[in-house]
Amino acid sequence: MRATSETAAGVLGRIRAAVGPKGWISDSEDMAPYLTDQRGRYHGRCDAVVRPANREEVAEVVRLSAAARIPIVPQGGNTGLVGASVPLEEGGGIVLSLARMNRIREIDPLNDTMTAEAGCVLADLQAAAKDVDRLFPLSLAAEGSCMIGGNLSTNAGGVAVLRYGSARDLVLGLEVVLPDGTLWDGLRGLRKDNTGYDLKHLFIGAEGTLGVITAAVLKLFPRPRDVQTAFIAVPELEGVTRLLADAKAATGDTVTAFELIPGIALEATLKHFPEAREPLQTRTPWYVLMELSSGQTGGAGRQCLEDFLAGGYDTGLIADAVIAASGTQARQIWYLRDILPETEIREGASIKHDVSVPISSVAEFITRATAMMERELAGIRIFAFGHVGDGNIHFNLSQPVGMEKSAFLGHRERLNRMVHDLVAELGGSFSAEHGIGRLKRDELVHYHSRIELDLMRAIKKTLDPDNIMNPGKVL
Repeated sequence: MRATSETAAGVLGRIRAAVGPKGWISDSEDMAPYLTDQRGRYHGRCDAVVRPANREEVAEVVRLSAAARIPIVPQGGNTGLVGASVPLEEGGGIVLSLARMNRIREIDPLNDTMTAEAGCVLADLQAAAKDVDRLFPLSLAAEGSCMIGGNLSTNAGGVAVLRYGSARDLVLGLEVVLPDGTLWDGLRGLRKDNTGYDLKHLFIGAEGTLGVITAAVLKLFPRPRDVQTAFIAVPELEGVTRLLADAKAATGDTVTAFELIPGIALEATLKHFPEAREPLQTRTPWYVLMELSSGQTGGAGRQCLEDFLAGGYDTGLIADAVIAASGTQARQIWYLRDILPETEIREGASIKHDVSVPISSVAEFITRATAMMERELAGIRIFAFGHVGDGNIHFNLSQPVGMEKSAFLGHRERLNRMVHDLVAELGGSFSAEHGIGRLKRDELVHYHSRIELDLMRAIKKTLDPDNIMNPGKVL
């Protein structure tokens, strides 16, 4: 329930005064970028976009909004893929952008931590860590525009989860403004703190429904001295997870990334992007982009990789491979993976699935799901790619050549159910790293148990009894 229009207007005036002219946007044209999600699926409305400059302003905005029951949609870089960061179509309320809160408050190389505000762009945090000879390992396609507050609110994954974990694993402490405007300062840089409930995990992955993350203490790591990148042609899908296991055994804890790329996607990328270079002459149905990183120098990493690849040839798991000879070549190889979402767009409409299954079930899932989709819809093209190293597959369906986009998308609900039912059968998750937002609310209800949903609702009710924090998302 929201305030009456008269009361809301008065409160909005007080909010505007709290953040000043630089923190207030109400012109419809200027608000437009904040009201549409990245995929263009959701187009919301709001009374204003509010851009506080510090935690005190955030707390005051939330306090005023809570008193008048004005809905709040927290927003970072607005790069999410499930509609969580834009307001609802019926309008009302405010978008609370954290973009102006972009200070790195402290870097402590000896403690391997960095304290950063929610509006810091991910790529800037990576660069700041590099400046002190450290690594902040969270890395994803939108890192040039996504913000760390949004990364934490969605528990972002990315390409380095295999080695370093998801966003949740990279946080030691949080600062959060609660739904009543209270500021919780939990910015502790401790790796051991056994003092009751670990409250920060309530807010990581909550998609702004329980409070507003304003800052975080982030883990840093030693900067790798030796990074080796290989592009590997794999003749059989069933051999991919065996190859991963062999890589871990052969190289120790140095496998940073292990990305699956289907042959159909590589061919489409080479067709649409002239700057993309084919790394191998050998064509196979599947490829793996593998990266090793370590603190050792002297060429040991390359020799280890060469020995591993030679063993893969001997066992038949590898048909061909190339190791990047320079940083430029490594970036060219990574480009083939990074450009895959844009390749899909060039190929037409797509029905996307962000799923995870146990690593041991990756090949079974892709094989069975592909066969089901091909039986259901003639000519459908399967782009199954992603972070096979942690079991996260982007199982995306591209429209058949010659089929109308609207006709293809009309199959979305039926095909989604089939794919997600198989994921559930294999003990997996229908949302591996993108979150729930608006897009997957019904899926959450369908696949999660009643007790899980009841616990989530109880937490939401306790922290946000008036449902002003990002209403209509997740639950």
